[in-house]
Amino acid sequence: MSLFDVFLLKGWSYFIRLLVGLPETVKVAIAALIFALIFGLIVALFRLARWRLLRWPAIIYVEAFRGTPALVQLFVIYFGLPDLGFQPSPFQAAIVGLGLNGAAYISEVYRAGIESIHRGQMEAALSLGMTPARAMRYIILPQALRTMLPPLTNFAIVLLKDTALVFTVGILEIMAISRQLVTETLQSGIIYPMAGFIYLCMTIPMSRLAARLEHAKRAWQ
Repeated sequence: MSLFDVFLLKGWSYFIRLLVGLPETVKVAIAALIFALIFGLIVALFRLARWRLLRWPAIIYVEAFRGTPALVQLFVIYFGLPDLGFQPSPFQAAIVGLGLNGAAYISEVYRAGIESIHRGQMEAALSLGMTPARAMRYIILPQALRTMLPPLTNFAIVLLKDTALVFTVGILEIMAISRQLVTETLQSGIIYPMAGFIYLCMTIPMSRLAARLEHAKRAWQ
């Protein structure tokens, strides 16, 4: 067996080991995205509320979570909460940390999308006897969704890449396994590019989807 064959065989074995972390990466990304989408909508509605009691806490939350690194937020949740009597699991900490961070950004996407709809739409719905909540659900949000889809897809790409941070709280995803392999083999010049390639294989199709949605949005307009 030639030296090249040995190198290729080792590279393939590294790649297979890295793929073991793929399910955890995808699981964390999907769960955190769902959390961010739901909580981000709540925050956006609070920011649009007339009551300062709802609006100001939402503004403070958005500024605080957009103004601090996601890694710091993960550390506060995983290492700081036990001091207060709460012990989240690594998976819970990852979901809540990335979800809260993401919700701060997504809430601004929601807010911009909702504000892009003419106020007359809400007034017309209310004049027909709909409650503000029903008008938002059936009239405003469906129309705003066309504007929000491209940036939401782009955010999903960012969130997928941010899952590389969760190895710091003990989740065996792609980056965690990469670090283990580098520690075992000292082949960082091979292993880390492989990890990047796996992320690319996931993010490039999502980027193409975002581009298609952006093109479709222009067509709708």
